[in-house]
Amino acid sequence: MERTSIRLGGVELASSVMNASGARSAERGEIYELCAVHSGAIVFKSCNRAGLDTPENLKNRGVEHFQSIAGELTARNKRVIGSVVGASEEEFIDVARILDRAGVSIVELNLADDYVTKSVAPFASFERLKSLIGRVRGETGCVLAVKVPPRMTFEPRAIVDLFKSMRIAIAVCANDLPKDLSVDIASGAVQGPARTLSQAHAFFKESENLIDVVAVGGINTGRDAYIAHLTGAKAVQVGSALMKEGAGALGRIDRELDSILGEHGHESVSEIVGKVRFTG
Repeated sequence: MERTSIRLGGVELASSVMNASGARSAERGEIYELCAVHSGAIVFKSCNRAGLDTPENLKNRGVEHFQSIAGELTARNKRVIGSVVGASEEEFIDVARILDRAGVSIVELNLADDYVTKSVAPFASFERLKSLIGRVRGETGCVLAVKVPPRMTFEPRAIVDLFKSMRIAIAVCANDLPKDLSVDIASGAVQGPARTLSQAHAFFKESENLIDVVAVGGINTGRDAYIAHLTGAKAVQVGSALMKEGAGALGRIDRELDSILGEHGHESVSEIVGKVRFTG
């Protein structure tokens, strides 16, 4: 659907809607099922060098498994996003390098998971974070994304400035909008004074359009995706709806988003990114 196509980190994607890492994206069969029903990018489950049996949310067969699938999909011109976890900086570098050479369009460094927090502790200090990101950037040529924890000790501005200096193109952020938030879809208006609505919105405001934001969490309908775009997200990742509904959830949300865009006279999702306004 042309209305929902987007350019993310300089990469052309057929849709702004994609799966979240881990949601039906670990095994070859389920990855190919996602590809069959959705034209947008496919995000692999976060992987490490040799694979993990625990924790359950990071259970994976290891990077060579995903390297093989990436080669198959990129040969068919499918956009693939590889997601990386590790227990050391060296493991992050190794896995990111392998996925990069396999031809993935974007490598996502998953720094949000507790496993990484406990092993690498990238946000323990600014110098530690800079070291990890800088070393991966120095060993890869692909577009890099960083998935940030929903709660950090650093202000968004400091992280965004670091990403800019390290040529990180994409920040994957929590779509933690207030549950009682009321948005007028027709006008993009939110009642009340100007304020930060979510982590994704905070990173968008600080980005100065130099960092693209992906919102993850709470995307169950096209309307949810539309609101996330209004608050600054270039793309959205779908998790719970995909796990509950199956692969068809991505296509459904994409179609709903396309329909809302059309109803309100928008030719492209890019027209609404960051266009939320406040009435107070």
